[in-house]
Amino acid sequence: MSDKNFKRHTITAALPYTNGPVHIGHLAGVYVPADIYARYLKSKGEDVLFVCGSDEHGVAITLRAKKEGVSPKEIVDKYHTLIKDSFDKFGIDFDIYSRTSSELHRETSSEFFKKLYHDGAFEERTSEQYYDEESKMFLADRYIIGTCPNCGYDAAYGDQCEKCGSSLSPSELIEPKSALSGDKPVLKETKHWFLPMQDYENWLKQWILEEHKEWKPNVYGQCKSWLDNGLNPRAMTRDLDWGVPVPVEGAEGKVLYVWFDAPIGYISATKEWANQQNKDWEPYWKDENTRLLHFIGKDNIVFHCIIFPSILKAEGSYVLPDNVPANEFLNLEGNKISTSKNWAVWLHEFLEEMPGKEDVLRYVLCANAPETKDNDFTWKDFQARNNSELVAILGNFINRALVLTNKYYEGSIPERGELFDIDKDVLEKLKKSPEKVSAALDKFKFREGLIEFMDLARVGNKYLAETEPWKLQKENPDRVKTIMNIALQIAANITIIGEPFLPKSMDKLIAMLGIQKHKWAQAGNQDILPAGHRINKPTLLFEKVEDETVQQQVEKLENTKKSNKMEDTSDIVGMKDEINFDDFMKMDMRVGTVLDAVKMPKSKKLLKLTIDTGIDKRTILSGISEHFSPEEVIGKQVTVLVNLAPRKMMGEMSEGMVLMAEDKEGKLKFIQPSESVNPGATIS
Repeated sequence: MSDKNFKRHTITAALPYTNGPVHIGHLAGVYVPADIYARYLKSKGEDVLFVCGSDEHGVAITLRAKKEGVSPKEIVDKYHTLIKDSFDKFGIDFDIYSRTSSELHRETSSEFFKKLYHDGAFEERTSEQYYDEESKMFLADRYIIGTCPNCGYDAAYGDQCEKCGSSLSPSELIEPKSALSGDKPVLKETKHWFLPMQDYENWLKQWILEEHKEWKPNVYGQCKSWLDNGLNPRAMTRDLDWGVPVPVEGAEGKVLYVWFDAPIGYISATKEWANQQNKDWEPYWKDENTRLLHFIGKDNIVFHCIIFPSILKAEGSYVLPDNVPANEFLNLEGNKISTSKNWAVWLHEFLEEMPGKEDVLRYVLCANAPETKDNDFTWKDFQARNNSELVAILGNFINRALVLTNKYYEGSIPERGELFDIDKDVLEKLKKSPEKVSAALDKFKFREGLIEFMDLARVGNKYLAETEPWKLQKENPDRVKTIMNIALQIAANITIIGEPFLPKSMDKLIAMLGIQKHKWAQAGNQDILPAGHRINKPTLLFEKVEDETVQQQVEKLENTKKSNKMEDTSDIVGMKDEINFDDFMKMDMRVGTVLDAVKMPKSKKLLKLTIDTGIDKRTILSGISEHFSPEEVIGKQVTVLVNLAPRKMMGEMSEGMVLMAEDKEGKLKFIQPSESVNPGATIS
């Protein structure tokens, strides 16, 4: 957290696309950590605005509408309602959940664009873009499909390859075709307004790389990679008929680029909230004493850390994000979540199939949060964490403490007597617990914060197990009173520091204890429950998840694999089609030495390598520029597939492929011999 003491906090959570429901990957990556942090700050008494809303523009919406044979408005209305309901039921406590199809948003984003336009912030350019002659329309990036130049996947989009994750431009695709007609598109002139990103490059380097070194390594590293590769002008308008119309003369038939209007959705949502609350919206965006935080997934880092801040900088009157604690991706049962293949746990289905388990899912997703690298969700882990942690530790402690209090004292809190060393030790741990949770949450380490919270439950559970008040009641009832008083103080404290993580369960515990909701300042208080206070009859805080329940969910996913014909092949299971020995023997893999390496102009991914294969010296284009500088690879010995058919990429002929390995953190490693060998050494 910044050293500065801020008067207020504006927390944004990424606007979900309303082209489908939300799944556990969204919840783990963005909404659970954002909600934990907002609840934590509010409990501390901070002035917090937590905003979100539906992103209802962009190509993803029009593609879904076309697929279902309905209008884009029908799509966004359907999924806005479904997503908002899912968030509500999971306890994601937004102050406002708005939508970018509102008139207020249209006005806000239009005025924003006009301000930059009149200030001369844009460059007007006429360029050639892909056009579908049959559909009679220019094709947005997502309407163009072709072969990825980096991994060879033949269904990559014009803006991104979903197989290898590379950011692309349509011109980089091999054999592009229209997603609408299937025809090869033609290039046709069109006019757009560009933000000259290169003009902000030096400022961004200073602001991010020098002034925000405290940002998470995955965020800082991605920003550095983009900035090191150089920024290019980016169009802030698109040829589409669904979105916010470009509000300047000569822009008929064009709309604002979705990544221009969507982040402004945070601002229009703030205006909507301010109107409802009869407040002034501007301090939450324009006062230097406001801390702006963006919670997003890693696929949105460039937009929230580079493009949106540049837009705000160009406008001139807004605060900039103080931090962007983006998470990586959550996988499902060892495989990438795929919405197109239905490989996901959808929130609305979870709510129907596992009623009352909302906090369990929040707990598991926080415990497995992909904070610095991709992580995995499995149903077996969901069951194990529920049964061995929430039920056996937290639930068991609370149930014991409350049941014994009702049994021995008719629900009345007993007075505390003489303290022994074990009591003093437990009370000291109670006192320090909120400090440890705070230290973690202040640094956006939500997994660590959850562990510290559960450690307090472990302290309570162990305390009762070691003192065994049920055995002491007859021989030393005064001693039992002290033990039960301390146990109940722990239980009351758990309602405070556990509320950001498990809000519904803590509401339930608050009701059982018969108390009001306490603020964070009371956490660590050893006398939060006065003697004589009467608690209510306890109910189970958590229930076991049975094998049968988990098996049903596993079978559901297995059926998804079968229905997609991907049980043994494809990216979803991490294996390619089976080949025979003869196929393998056709591949000629040899050790080569990199003689020279240069960056490919107009490409963020490609390095042009000159490699001595022992057979010849040849040019190979390799998508490793974000991982290695040219200087790093010169002289390296690498593994080359030398008999791969040559192909043209960005005007250059590539004659082979350099083989790489990708680790769990997404870093590429060369496949190399353990000792130096002569170029041309064969691999068999």
